[in-house]
Amino acid sequence: MWPKRSHKSAEPKEEASDSFDEATAEPIPDHRNAFIMIGLAGAVVVCFGLGAIAGIAAPVFFALVLTICVHPLRVWLERHGVSRGIATGSVIIAVMLLLVAFGYAVLVAFGQFGQLLPQFQPQIQAWLKDVASWLSSIGITSSQIQEIGSSFNPSALIGFVGGLVGGLTGWITWAVIVFTMLLLMAMDAGFSQTLLRQLKPRRPLLAIAIGRYAHSVRRYMVVTTLLGLAQGFLNWIALLILQVPGAFIWALLSFLCSFIPNIGYFIAIIPPIVFGGLVGGWPTVIAVIVIYGIVNAGVQSVVQPRVVGNAVSLSQTITFFSVLFWAVILGPLGAILAIPLTLLVRLILVDTNPATAWIRPLLGELDETKAIMSASDAEQKAQRAAKRAARRTPQASGDAS
Repeated sequence: MWPKRSHKSAEPKEEASDSFDEATAEPIPDHRNAFIMIGLAGAVVVCFGLGAIAGIAAPVFFALVLTICVHPLRVWLERHGVSRGIATGSVIIAVMLLLVAFGYAVLVAFGQFGQLLPQFQPQIQAWLKDVASWLSSIGITSSQIQEIGSSFNPSALIGFVGGLVGGLTGWITWAVIVFTMLLLMAMDAGFSQTLLRQLKPRRPLLAIAIGRYAHSVRRYMVVTTLLGLAQGFLNWIALLILQVPGAFIWALLSFLCSFIPNIGYFIAIIPPIVFGGLVGGWPTVIAVIVIYGIVNAGVQSVVQPRVVGNAVSLSQTITFFSVLFWAVILGPLGAILAIPLTLLVRLILVDTNPATAWIRPLLGELDETKAIMSASDAEQKAQRAAKRAARRTPQASGDAS
């Protein structure tokens, strides 16, 4: 009997040595899968709830982002002896002026767009007929495709644009929500610094995460706005030189699409390509593609990552998915505010929970990962150099003999 006992007692030791890493890992809680399913179900309910109140949630969050962006102006004014009330009023006036100026630019662009379409109605119809003929030549034969060129009526699109501008009820409601929330948030923001100091001794991680979130959103939005203005201005000058109709409209569209990562460039380039091809043919189309590609690559791929830095620690995959996700939940404004919204979700679920710190590299905080990869690459490079040196050494000794 004793040998059997000793044999049984040896097996656990052997298993323990083989599964040393599993033994040192964190214990998995009971009903883990049930907790995951409950969490996913709760996320689905939240998403449907946000979608149901998108008309309220989107402008409220937009007002919050604007309040965060202009908060340094309040701090600067109060630091220079301006009273809290005057600082609050100055912040509100500054934001209102920016919104009014942007709204005026949008109305001008809509007006020019409404005048532009009737001028090019024959060219657009002819181009659509050519597209229909080309589709038929590659084997897509359908009566609906044959009727594309003749059935297109730019006046319908003009009516759609007019409906957007003329939908006063929706616009007024949206504007009232934004302006009211800006007023209230600007007044409440005067207590933010003191509230964070009060919170820090009791909930230090939450206070730090809120401050980091505000800094990240502010840096991303301000930098993206400035670079978007530069990008739109450069595109406007280029389109004027190329004599593309509606240059101001497409420049404004380029500015708006600069807030939509990965997808915005492709949305902004389509209209100038179409109208450039109508007036200048393929040379103008190629010139527009090249200029937009250079400006977009220079601003969004080179300048913006260097300026923003680690303010937005999100991977490219998550960034792309967030644009699609928030566009479905909150509409076009959700696509524009996709990065701040995703950072807010990260604040709630990850940054304020010490137990989820391990997931940060998976989301995009890759400083430590890049350092590990650099060290691994250097080690592999040294090993390859050592192997080459080892292969040369016997050859050199053989030549010497």
